[in-house]
Amino acid sequence: MTTTAKDRDRALAQAKSEDFPAGEPDIDIDDEVGLEDPNGLLTGQDALGSKVIVIHPGSQNLRIGLASDALPKTIPMVIARKWRLSESEEGRGEPRPKRLKLDDSGDLEPEKMFGDDFAKQYTAMCAELKIHMRNNKRRVLPNNKELVVNYNRRTQPEIISEHNDPLRIDWTELPNNRKDAPGYFTGKAALRIPDTSNPRYKLFWPLQRGWYNEHDYSEKKALFEDISTIIEEAIKQQLNLRRKKDWIQYGCVFVVPDLYERQYVIQSLEMLMRDFGFGKVCFIQESLAATFGAGYTSACVVDIGAQKTSICCVEEGMCIENSRINLKYGGVDVTETFVKMMLFDHFPYQEINLNRRYDFLLAEELKSKFCTMNEADVSVQLFDFHLRVSGQDTRKYAFKTYDEVLLAGQGYFQPSIFEDSMKLRGRRKLIPRSQDLYDGSPNDPTSTAQTAIIAIISPTAPPSTVATGNGDPNAHGAFNSTRPPSNLFQRFNDGDRLSASAVGSPVPEDDDTPAPAADPNSNNIINPLKPSMRDDVLPIVSLDTAILTSIMHGARTDERKTRDFLGGVMVIGGGSQIPGFYLFLEEKLKELRPNFAKDIMIGTPPRELDPQGVVWKGGSVFGKLRGTNDSWIGRMEYDRLGARVLVYKCMWAW
Repeated sequence: MTTTAKDRDRALAQAKSEDFPAGEPDIDIDDEVGLEDPNGLLTGQDALGSKVIVIHPGSQNLRIGLASDALPKTIPMVIARKWRLSESEEGRGEPRPKRLKLDDSGDLEPEKMFGDDFAKQYTAMCAELKIHMRNNKRRVLPNNKELVVNYNRRTQPEIISEHNDPLRIDWTELPNNRKDAPGYFTGKAALRIPDTSNPRYKLFWPLQRGWYNEHDYSEKKALFEDISTIIEEAIKQQLNLRRKKDWIQYGCVFVVPDLYERQYVIQSLEMLMRDFGFGKVCFIQESLAATFGAGYTSACVVDIGAQKTSICCVEEGMCIENSRINLKYGGVDVTETFVKMMLFDHFPYQEINLNRRYDFLLAEELKSKFCTMNEADVSVQLFDFHLRVSGQDTRKYAFKTYDEVLLAGQGYFQPSIFEDSMKLRGRRKLIPRSQDLYDGSPNDPTSTAQTAIIAIISPTAPPSTVATGNGDPNAHGAFNSTRPPSNLFQRFNDGDRLSASAVGSPVPEDDDTPAPAADPNSNNIINPLKPSMRDDVLPIVSLDTAILTSIMHGARTDERKTRDFLGGVMVIGGGSQIPGFYLFLEEKLKELRPNFAKDIMIGTPPRELDPQGVVWKGGSVFGKLRGTNDSWIGRMEYDRLGARVLVYKCMWAW
């Protein structure tokens, strides 16, 4: 009733002010009138969200929608532009996964086409799985592999004419005159352009592994334009907001990574304000948004995306800075490894090439249908799939699988099986590191947990030791790559038995408070990681080790917090959507931390939320907060301060 009276008074005041027109006011997102639903169908928080756009870009998919929507729209984060050759024809048509060839350009046997290293690792993983299954009293036949290989070697595809295929694909149609062809396509339409189209189109993925994709671009302006074009087309087509001049009435919540790069946030702010003209903008970190979406106050958020995995501990609405970890593998690596394992076992479609659009979509479909982490599902099984290519009849293949359906997902815990040789190419080719304005030192955010991960990987990396005052370097991850990962957690497994004389004054809870200078003769020497090493070393370790490292740095040797985070591990993201993954991860964590086995629990988002949309959902909840959200950046503030406004408006230490 009170709200109705206020609305009536405000409407009367506005009607009077129309008789005396003034200059255009600064749009206030917190104002109820400016955010009411024009159709009168929404009220309260939903009406507030009807004028807020939530954008969550990823390496493979863009999730976008109004904050009042129940679910986001998901669009591939890709743009197809007219080009001389398609991506599958570049590099002399070299397929992915890359195969070895004989000197006379002949093909090797499937068991040898990926090199000795892969063959040894895959064979060792198969043997370990067989031993594990026998120990668990599961039936293992000695000739399972032979059954699979012999069947796949002799099977031939069945040809199905296009008019008899009820699930045939609608390919993106191009005009007969190549001059009339559009300059670009975005989203799903881009993925459905035939590889041999006339004119040719090449796919560009502007974000890769959570970074800018500098390898595929020659100018950073073109890279920024592609990101802007993809998001702009999504707003126009998916949200039906065709006129850009109306966008000033909307606010935007933009989701950024936990361990972000400053250049990415600054460029995103300029795009949202200058190119799109939104009324107000605010930023939120992925892990914090995930807790908003799931309704958790404290959790260790594990977000397994398509090409990167981020881990961060969140406590009372704040990301713990030193617990942030960003690993450069995800669901796409599992897809590629699954394809390699099947080819190793004489997969009947030997010509599969993940650089071709239809083959990439087929591989993703095979992974989502057949991969599992349940040992009970590992047996010789017969499957089939349909290969649909533009301008050709559909081919139906039958094939058998055995343990590759499980071993591909195990790559998260044995990441050396992943192909990593091309992940750092083009890094820093176009966009330099962000540097401090005064002393020129790199000022991108770092965390002691991420430094510890790099120290595990690189023999030349200095130990990441933070002065804690307790004389125990293991408390914050002084790890050497020559140590086995189990030594990381020996201190906790021994029950934290520290003598009273070894325990000093604890560091204040605020991570930004500088620690006292350490004695150079003591073990607590602060040895920061060189900036160049952050770009030269690819952060890849097993997932269970990374989670426990993040919790160690997030709990800061507090046993109560350690138990809380271990009991609140929330796994989200599309890369985790493998049946049995949560139980498998829980077992791995218990093996590394047996003293905390009863506390470890892997949780999923509540209320049957899609794990892939939890981060976006949290952004929509954040965008509908009224009165308590002080992180909105207005147009006037941005015009006056530029990117410096982020120092005052971000919810974390910028």
